[in-house]
Amino acid sequence: MNAALKTTPPASQAQPYERAEIVRQPAVHDAAAIQRPLSTFENLYRHGGVRKVVILLLLAVVWEVYGRWLDNALLFPSFSDTVRAFFAGISSGVLIDRAGVSMKTLLIGYGIGIGLATLLTTLAISSRIGTDFLETLTSMFNPLPAIALLPLALIWFGLGNGSIIFVLVHSVLWAVALNTHAGFRGVSQTMRMVGQNYGLKGFKLVRLILIPAAFGSILTGLKVGWAFAWRTLIAAELVFGVSSGSGGLGWYIFENRNQLETANVFAGLFFVILIGLCVENFIFATIERKTIRRWGMQNH
Repeated sequence: MNAALKTTPPASQAQPYERAEIVRQPAVHDAAAIQRPLSTFENLYRHGGVRKVVILLLLAVVWEVYGRWLDNALLFPSFSDTVRAFFAGISSGVLIDRAGVSMKTLLIGYGIGIGLATLLTTLAISSRIGTDFLETLTSMFNPLPAIALLPLALIWFGLGNGSIIFVLVHSVLWAVALNTHAGFRGVSQTMRMVGQNYGLKGFKLVRLILIPAAFGSILTGLKVGWAFAWRTLIAAELVFGVSSGSGGLGWYIFENRNQLETANVFAGLFFVILIGLCVENFIFATIERKTIRRWGMQNH
């Protein structure tokens, strides 16, 4: 009896019975697969900039193939012909000068549009009358194409930068104001109350509470406003782009179209595209990285 008790292990030391078929050996292999170093292709694929460059290269190849297949430089020059015309315009300084004129005008109109949009949205969140005023104006003028205001701009401001700036302000103002106001309205009431408890009112409440909380929508409005302004500027310069003896990229495109220099026309369009890509992927992407993603407002 005592011998039997000595040979029987305590219940706390008893070994659990394991069935062989439920032992999960593949888990080791799964962990090894997770820890496997990424290949060069996978590392490159993880970078958004590399993926965008690949897409641009594919588009350039399609452009080159179609241009060579069509074999009509007057109708559709190849990508290589366009690049040669582009670098010829850069080396001569013509494209740089024309782009400088366009960018100067664009920044003036863009800045005024943002300033007016800030004023209207500040009034809109301060009172119901301000909200009604902004909604009424946007319903009236936002559907109106900026290029349709060119005849009035010519009458009011004459043939010059004033007319172009007027239509630029119109194209920027409503896009920025609508997105900014939508972002402000999306801020939770709790955050508003926190700011008010700290004694923040008016512009201080907007600057310290509402703008950081709604910056995603504000940045979207800035992007849309930039795109509208850039597009409107080129269209306006195509119509009356020469003032004070100089014109912008739109006028450069128009001049070369009249002279049947199609490669130069494509070079001007190519420069417009390059400027748009640089602004989107360097300026706006940097702002987004330093604000929205840094503040944890995006998951990617």
